[in-house]
Amino acid sequence: MLRNLIEGKRGLVIGIANEHSIAAGCARAFRDAGATLAVTYLNEKARPFVEPVARDVNAEIILPLDVEDNNQMAAVFERISTDWGQLDFLLHSIAFCPEIDLHGRVIDCSRTGFAKAMDISCHSFIRLAKHAEPLMKKGGSLLTVSYYGAEKVVDHYNIMGPVKAALEASVRYLAAELGPDGIRVNALSPGPLKTRAASGIEHFDQLIDEACARAPRRHLVTLEDVGNMAVGLVSDAARNVTGNIAYVDAGYHIMA
Repeated sequence: MLRNLIEGKRGLVIGIANEHSIAAGCARAFRDAGATLAVTYLNEKARPFVEPVARDVNAEIILPLDVEDNNQMAAVFERISTDWGQLDFLLHSIAFCPEIDLHGRVIDCSRTGFAKAMDISCHSFIRLAKHAEPLMKKGGSLLTVSYYGAEKVVDHYNIMGPVKAALEASVRYLAAELGPDGIRVNALSPGPLKTRAASGIEHFDQLIDEACARAPRRHLVTLEDVGNMAVGLVSDAARNVTGNIAYVDAGYHIMA
């Protein structure tokens, strides 16, 4: 259905942890829709889990990227500039919070834990946007990944709720700033998915069961569902869609 929708576009996918991660699902959808991809891996420990995905999506570029390392970030965009000369879209699908702060109450979150969670999960998107901007001379699309806990209180999501709320606000401000140059900025907001990152949330199985029971469609979404939405948002079909939070949650977010 989406085949060739983004034929000829070049995109950077950041946040693949393994074949079951949201970023991997999006990368496969981008490939199937005709895009050429660059992907990154966090470190040498993560590399063996990312490289099979990179091969599967025929990635032309694969590089290390710890978003806390300014030199690595600069190197990724220098390589893209050298090899491609342009960038059409970017997916940021990373989040992190120290375990002790993630599992505790918001009021108990440490200053250092909050700062680290904000830097990796939110401000890194802003830094990536700054690097991507000069490579999007003819416009482009920036995507990040949020969650319903940014809007409403979700049990056990804890400090990541405020962090994702900041990320969603950043999407809106970046969309306003970059819009005149043809660069669109949006966020995907998937329902619960059984990824490694999600497994760090306490009582995640309970969250899964509740989402399945309360969503109007009465089932969970898949990586393919999220990937299809990502393809649509980076395509020219969404040329006037920016500043949006795109829910992919079988309707869960509409329920009181």
